[in-house]
Amino acid sequence: MRSAARVIYLDWNATTPPHPEVLAAMQAAAEVAWANPASVHGPGRRARAFIEQAREAVARLVGLDARDVTLTSGGTEANNLALSHAFGDEAAGSGAAGAPSAGSGAAGAPPWGRLQGALVVSRIEHPSVTRAAEGLARRGVEVAWVEPEPSGRVAPEALAAALDRAAAVAPVRLVSLQAVNHETGVIQPVAEAAAIAHARGARLHVDAVQAVGRLPPEAWAGADLVSVAAHKIRGPKGIGALAVRPGVRLRPVLLGGAQERGLRPGTQDPLAAAGFAAAARRALDAPARYAALAPLRDRLEAALIEAGRAAGAAPLPNGEGLRAPHITNLSWPGWRGDELCAALDLEGVAVSSGSACSAGTAEPSPVLTAMLGPERAASAVRFSIGEETTEADVVEAVRRVARVLARLRSLPAGS
Repeated sequence: MRSAARVIYLDWNATTPPHPEVLAAMQAAAEVAWANPASVHGPGRRARAFIEQAREAVARLVGLDARDVTLTSGGTEANNLALSHAFGDEAAGSGAAGAPSAGSGAAGAPPWGRLQGALVVSRIEHPSVTRAAEGLARRGVEVAWVEPEPSGRVAPEALAAALDRAAAVAPVRLVSLQAVNHETGVIQPVAEAAAIAHARGARLHVDAVQAVGRLPPEAWAGADLVSVAAHKIRGPKGIGALAVRPGVRLRPVLLGGAQERGLRPGTQDPLAAAGFAAAARRALDAPARYAALAPLRDRLEAALIEAGRAAGAAPLPNGEGLRAPHITNLSWPGWRGDELCAALDLEGVAVSSGSACSAGTAEPSPVLTAMLGPERAASAVRFSIGEETTEADVVEAVRRVARVLARLRSLPAGS
């Protein structure tokens, strides 16, 4: 039976609690923006205004033009849209600067059938990138995979080598590299990756879902395409965006109406857009709030290591490169990560053993497997704090972790 103790939420990387300002904005929109934003009458235009406000807020947040922001159902769709844009018959001639941008109203045909070109992507990307890359490979795209360092960082030298390797087979049209790893928090060398890609005539897509609102814009500097998800910045679920530089011609992955200039057909949700806009505005100064969390994260990590040591097996940190200030990922020798998460859940501590998008699978984290091997991955647990996490939360969470470890240690072997 679940403990009646107060739940301590330490899974801010999976999703963030919607901020009161976001909820208020959505409630206000619900009263006036219930019409279809595609309708040309007054109620439709009123609903449409919330869509455009979200587009403008996201553009300001990521430093690009509102005309080149496509609203999506979230980060997964944004990543898929970004990866698909560079491949296919039309893409063979659309890589040069001066091609129509997403804001020009011209969208290419969907990327069905046999595709052309090469893609460079790391092994530690979010599943919405790695699975999309695998799908492109099955349809003819040459995919060059980049292995990470044990620290969790993708070395620029390895990226350059993969680009050169892929270019020997087909023109490299796209490099995809996340700004912050979703499991370890390791910050990736995006600026260096941009310079390497651009020098070889390729574009750079940055999955900035875990960076926007947590790190300064330098974290995705140089990107040609940037993916964002509202629910990672205290906004609603079900909405995100792909922002691109002028000259990037997107290709739809869905067919339907003319919404989002034909790039993302389907009736838009003004309420979600109102929440996204409020969250994006808040996120402009959120990096300072997250930077202030680093000492608290460090205390949590040190206390967890000490609790593990007291229980007979000190956990091993995963991701020793430069990290975002709110994440710690630890492997616990002798214990399975998913079992620890389940036991902690019964104690009222919410954590995860990997990407939320991979929850329910029996396989260990592909990210940590690529970094450190399957055994280390199988015993990993991610703790991610946020704006509302307190010192008292950390102290109590560690106390509950110690209780779980003591209980598991006392169980008979094989039980």
